[in-house]
Amino acid sequence: MTAGLEARSGLDPWAQAELPAPPEPRGLGWLTAVGPGIIVLGVSIGSGEFLLGPAAFVRHGLSLMWVVGIAVTLQTLFNTELMRYTVATGEPVFTGFMRTRPSSTLWAWVYAVLYFLQVGWPAWAGTAAGAFFFLATGRLAGSGDAGTIYYSGIATFLACVGILSVGRRIERTLELLNWIMVAAILGSFLVLAVVYVPSSTWAAAIVGLSGFDLRQQRFSFFPPGTDLFLLGALAAYSGAGGVTNLVLSNWARDRGYGMGERVGYISSAVGGTAVALAHSGFIFTPNRESMRRWHGWWRVVRADQWGVFFTGAILGMILPALLYVTFLPAGTDIQGFGISAALAEGIRGRAGVVLGGIIGFLGAWLLFKTQLDIVEGMARAITDILWTGSSRLRAWRGGDVRTVYYGVLAAVVVWGIVALRLAQPILLLQISANVGGFILVVSSLHLLYVNTRLLPPHVRPPIWRRAGLVAVALFYGFFVFQSALTFFA
Repeated sequence: MTAGLEARSGLDPWAQAELPAPPEPRGLGWLTAVGPGIIVLGVSIGSGEFLLGPAAFVRHGLSLMWVVGIAVTLQTLFNTELMRYTVATGEPVFTGFMRTRPSSTLWAWVYAVLYFLQVGWPAWAGTAAGAFFFLATGRLAGSGDAGTIYYSGIATFLACVGILSVGRRIERTLELLNWIMVAAILGSFLVLAVVYVPSSTWAAAIVGLSGFDLRQQRFSFFPPGTDLFLLGALAAYSGAGGVTNLVLSNWARDRGYGMGERVGYISSAVGGTAVALAHSGFIFTPNRESMRRWHGWWRVVRADQWGVFFTGAILGMILPALLYVTFLPAGTDIQGFGISAALAEGIRGRAGVVLGGIIGFLGAWLLFKTQLDIVEGMARAITDILWTGSSRLRAWRGGDVRTVYYGVLAAVVVWGIVALRLAQPILLLQISANVGGFILVVSSLHLLYVNTRLLPPHVRPPIWRRAGLVAVALFYGFFVFQSALTFFA
């Protein structure tokens, strides 16, 4: 590796340090070793799996499941490469991008703007408000209920700030909440699917992963009349999608993965103490012990991503899809404020008020939790970008990163409250997802450069992983192109 290559854009070079020892879990101990993957999984279930997936499958059929299988596989590979950079250096990948030419400032602006364009729209707060409205009134929200939805959305944002202000380590708080949420949602949906979904629908979903339409007995990758803008959104949010993938590396840093243990983390305002957060990372010298530790960390990364994220994302897409296509008429165009409560209403009509209410509650909790993760991720990513790029900001208020974090969080929430008035949540969600697809194209190629040029040879990815990052760019590039043609037609 060329000496000082990581410092050519203006950031400080890496320091030398010993790679911390990885955990060596056994049995249930793996549940304490993994963590960042469950946060990203929680976000993915609340966007693609619970909203965009059902909207596509009810409207166009389960043969579109092929998009899910490819997208989740590619995103999992992409995620492991994000974590490669963080385990090796302790830095979030945004810092790695800022280490490339022409300058750290340029890339800071590029990714901050892209982050805003994707998740600066409060689609999840709006859909969560629609679910809470259904719980309170027993009916789907309509256009005449926009005011009530708006104020419920404001309450959602304020609740997010309250939760993110308590605890010791913010990442740990999110991790615990997502374990509870994912277990409750997937467990409930699995039980409902076993009880109510006919075997023919299960079979249609499974073979749909290959693009086969069981009803028509033929492959149907793009059913007649397919909404390509919606399909592009589904491709991006099958999994996390865009910047939500990227912020995985920030959560991995705060979880203490690899060199992240030496860098520090962002602590909570209430219950947390000021923790020194390094603005620049570390790198280790290869020897027998350090490479043994490196491979140990890769075991943890694989378990976190392939064991938790991949498995959960596939189940999280299939199970809601089975329920939606069972309880809603084929061809239904799910739109409006009530999209998140459509399943609860359908179940209530066939299985009773109590069960419908339970599903409505789970949906409301799921979408609220997704908005919480997204608000936190946006505040965290922008904070890390500012913290890395500005020495003046690092010296502000005694160098306590919490001051920056909660200032950014306040700005994000204020904007979200304003943006709630702009459009229907499902439209905001589709725009967000398609921007996410574009970000996956750009960032996969940028990550390929960072991991093969900046990282030293002993931690660079093998050829097949490099090819996988190119496949990410090609796959999402196709859908971005098709979505753009549809949107601007």
